[in-house]
Amino acid sequence: MKPDDGIKNRISALSKRKALPDKTPYTGISVNDIINISGNFGISCREIEIASLEEEIIPERYVRNMKSFSATDQATLLKSRITVVGLGGLGGVVTEILARIGIGTLTLVDGDVFEESNLNRQFLCRENLISTLKADAAEKRIKEINSSVTVRKHSEYLNEENAKGIIGGSDAVIDCLDSLTARFVLERASKKAGCRLVSAAVAGNYGHITTIFPEDPGLKLIYGDPENAPDKGAETSLGALSHCVSLIASLEASEAIKIILGKGSLLRNKLLVIDIDDNSFETMQLL
Repeated sequence: MKPDDGIKNRISALSKRKALPDKTPYTGISVNDIINISGNFGISCREIEIASLEEEIIPERYVRNMKSFSATDQATLLKSRITVVGLGGLGGVVTEILARIGIGTLTLVDGDVFEESNLNRQFLCRENLISTLKADAAEKRIKEINSSVTVRKHSEYLNEENAKGIIGGSDAVIDCLDSLTARFVLERASKKAGCRLVSAAVAGNYGHITTIFPEDPGLKLIYGDPENAPDKGAETSLGALSHCVSLIASLEASEAIKIILGKGSLLRNKLLVIDIDDNSFETMQLL
C-alpha cells in the first residue's frame, strides 16, 4: 500500500519546524508520530518515512544525516536492500550501522551461535546470549534500533545451493565471513546475481577491504586460486581485536552506502590495507 493524500496530510499536520545546531532550519517528524501513523493507516513505518522525505519532512532519527545526505538520498537508502553474510565481529557492527543509517531492508545470514570467545569483539554478543543464534540476536537488535527496517533473517550458512535465493535482488552484499572458502562461494553467488560485493578481513591489528563488481576479477587477485586457498586466514594466528574489527566494519558499511547512493570513490579493483599499530592506510591497485 502506498501513502495516499490522507496519510500525507497527517504527516504534514504532525510535522514541526525546527533547527539544526548550526541554526539551519528543517521540518521534522518524530519517531512516535511515524509509528502512530503506521498503526492508524496500516502502512509500514518505512513507507511513512519515505513519504515524509518526499515532502521534505525529515524523520527525526535521520536529521543528523542531512548535512551529508539529501532527503532524496535518505529515501533512496530506505528503498534499498543490503545483504550481510556473517553476523560476528564485522557483521554485528555493519548491521548496527546500516540499521541506524536507514537501509530499508536488511537480509541477515548466519547459521552460527554465540560463544564466550565472541564477547571481546562481537557487538551483538552479550553474556546472556551465549548459545543464541546470531541471526536471532541481530534481528532483535535492529528492531530495537529502527522499527522502519525490514529484516529478512536466514539462520543458516550460505552455500552454493541457497546463495541465489538469499542474495538475489540485493543492491549490495557485504562479506563479513571468516572463511576463505565461504568467501569465494559468496563472490561466485554475487556475480551470478549481478550484485556488488564489499569484502573485508581482519586479523589482530590488521585489516583490508575491497569492493567487487560482477565483472571484476575480485578475490583471486588477493588470495590467489580459490582451489589452493586455505579455509581460514591470518585471524586464526593473530586473533581479532574489537577496535580493529569496528574500524574495518565501518569502512565496509561506508562502501555499501556509496554503492547505493552512487557517490564517492569506491575501492573497486583496489585493496585498502590497514595497520592500526603503525596508523598506516595504504591503497593498493589490484589491476
